[in-house]
Amino acid sequence: MKKRYIILLIILLLLGGGAWYISTFKLDNIQVAGCVLSSEDRVKEVIREEAPMGNILLLWLKNKLSPIQDIPFVAKLDIEFIDKNTLSATVYEKSVAGCLEYMDSYVYFDRDGIVLESTEDRKEGVPTIDGLNISSWVLNEELPVSDKERFDQILTITQLVEKYGLKIDRIAFTKEGEIILRHEKIEIELGDGTHLNQQMMNLGSILMGLKGKKGTLYMKDFDSDTATASFKEK
Repeated sequence: MKKRYIILLIILLLLGGGAWYISTFKLDNIQVAGCVLSSEDRVKEVIREEAPMGNILLLWLKNKLSPIQDIPFVAKLDIEFIDKNTLSATVYEKSVAGCLEYMDSYVYFDRDGIVLESTEDRKEGVPTIDGLNISSWVLNEELPVSDKERFDQILTITQLVEKYGLKIDRIAFTKEGEIILRHEKIEIELGDGTHLNQQMMNLGSILMGLKGKKGTLYMKDFDSDTATASFKEK
């Protein structure tokens, strides 16, 4: 009988020692990398909220079973130990193609037209789309637009912007349906989009030569044969 008590005492001591050791894994520091559109402070806040009793070890185990989700603009979050009280979080962001103004917010969508997020913040580097109206939207579903043809054209433009690494602030349309882009203080007239791929492929090098200038870049007749564009400075 005495022997059983001794064994039980040893087990309790081991369990107590293990619990004490686990409690020393206190989440004190979080290092975040990869935030461009997402908020580093928000990522840290969510990580701390997800940490059971503020414990870094329990957080790591929990994240393995059920990865942290629902952080604006974050597709995936990789968490690694640095030491007992510090972890690193690598952010992999969603690919954002553009945004629409909706009431007092901006609705962001990906290259397939799927709604990613809605926020009051205007994110730098994401083109704003003018000339496309929506009456409602649902997160993680395609934007419900009445002009499907124009929306497909917008998606083509945003895909080319991403493909060629262009910095476009705004995509708009004239009453005649011609495309106008804005890059900093330069408006770019592309016409009806007949030569869109050739235009976008060469746009980056043309804009490099116009850096710091203000005016209108005319590319309506730009195609693989003529390859000409004119610029009117203001």
